[in-house]
Amino acid sequence: MIVEFRTKDQSNKIQEEDFLSLSPADRIYSFLNLMMKSKNLPSKGSPAKNNNFIIELTTSKR
Repeated sequence: MIVEFRTKDQSNKIQEEDFLSLSPADRIYSFLNLMMKSKNLPSKGSPAKNNNFIIELTTSKR
């Protein structure tokens, strides 16, 4: 196992390069997966009820 110490800028640059090396379709899937995972993150308070348009994405289990 290799442990590497990087600055935040170095880490961000590597992540950006990795993301840009994906095909356009894989970038979309990566973004959608990130959005789905972010729903599980803790948040402050509950969302206010309003009349905004909401898009809900559901995925089927394989």
